[in-house]
Amino acid sequence: MNAPVSADDVLVIDIVDLVKVYSPGTEAELTALKGVNVRIARGEFVAIMGPSGSGKSTLMNVVGCLDKPTSGSYHCDGVDIATLDAEELARLRIAKLGFVFQGFNLLPRMDALENVAMPLGYANVPPAERRERARAVLEAVGLGDRTHHKPSELSGGQQQRVAIARALINDPPILLADEPTGALDTKTGEEILALFKRLRDQGHTVVLITHDPDVAAHADRILVMRDGLLHEQGSEPDGGHA
Repeated sequence: MNAPVSADDVLVIDIVDLVKVYSPGTEAELTALKGVNVRIARGEFVAIMGPSGSGKSTLMNVVGCLDKPTSGSYHCDGVDIATLDAEELARLRIAKLGFVFQGFNLLPRMDALENVAMPLGYANVPPAERRERARAVLEAVGLGDRTHHKPSELSGGQQQRVAIARALINDPPILLADEPTGALDTKTGEEILALFKRLRDQGHTVVLITHDPDVAAHADRILVMRDGLLHEQGSEPDGGHA
C-alpha cells in the first residue's frame, strides 16, 4: 500500500468536512455523510469499501458531481464545485470525470465504436474526429479488432472494456468505477483490474467502489465507509479523516 497523500502531491479530489443530509427538517431526515475528509492525489488507485447504507454511494455521487453536499467543500481537480451552476457542473463532469459501472450501460443498437464515441457528441466534436479518437481508445484497451461489434457480440469482459474506453474518451483525470468487476468472472475481473492499474500508471486517478476485499487489495489505498464516516483501512473512525 502507498502512503497517504503528502503535501507535495497534486490533489484531484479534496474533500473537507463533507455532510450530506436528505430531507432535512422532516421526519424522514437522514444524514448519509457525517463530516467526511479525504484527499486523493493524481495517479492514485483508491478503493472505497463499506456495507450497504454506509454512505459510499452518496459519497460517489458527490465526487462524481451528480449531487451537491449539504455542507463542507469539494474541490474536483482544483475546481470548487460549490461555485458552479448546473450547466457548469455538467461541463465539469464531461471534462474531469469518467464513469464505469457494473452493468456496462452500453447502447445495444450501437457498435463498440459508436458507444465509445457517444460522449464526444455532447462536446460538439466533429463526427470524423469522434470516430478517430474512439478507435484509438479502443486500441488502447485491447479492442482494436472489435470496433464494429455490438454489445451482444462481445463477452462481459469485452463489454466492460468498451465501457472503460467510453469513460476515457475525453481523457478525464478521474475515473470513478462502481463495482466494475461485479458482473465478471474472477479471471476477467483480474484483467479489468490490471487495466485500471495501467491507467493509473498513465496518470489517471482511479476511485473504485467494491464490496470485495480481494478486488480492493489491488488498489494503492483502501478507504472504508462506516455509518457515514470514512477512514483508512486498519484505522479507527476518528471523525472521517483519510
